[in-house]
Amino acid sequence: MKRFAAFFLIMTGACLYAADSGVSWGAAGAKNERDLSVPAMLKYAIEDEFLARAEYDRIIKKFGKIRPFSSIIKAEERHIQWLKDEYKNRSLPVPDDRAADFVIVPGSVKEALEAGVTAEIENIAMYRSFLADPELSVPENRQLKDLFTRLMQASENHLAAFRRNLDRS
Repeated sequence: MKRFAAFFLIMTGACLYAADSGVSWGAAGAKNERDLSVPAMLKYAIEDEFLARAEYDRIIKKFGKIRPFSSIIKAEERHIQWLKDEYKNRSLPVPDDRAADFVIVPGSVKEALEAGVTAEIENIAMYRSFLADPELSVPENRQLKDLFTRLMQASENHLAAFRRNLDRS
């Protein structure tokens, strides 16, 4: 039973991954917390982007350079760099990228697209919750608020791409 629970599949803001009760990453982790600090928001944001990149990388390795994964993975690289730049601006250490440890690739392209839809919905919800936080309204956090807005808009574009490709499958 413990072994089964350890590999229970859950959807997160970025990917389908195996987690035990001690793992709280990305949008799934952010969803379970209240009153997040700015460093915590940054942590969950970069983890979610790490998860997306790791998932799309494994999907491409399994199914080939299929769209939209082959184009969205490039966007995930940019998102990670934007977040790393924000970490640097705030003199904070960037968390280790452990996302590959959690990724499980879906069995088919259709399942991968469905996972992408769900992941982007969760990712958008995470960024909406961050943007609603009064902490981001203070002047020193304007750049971070702009960054989270861009990341949310990118996720909205990714969601549309996954839905289009899912409709064609």
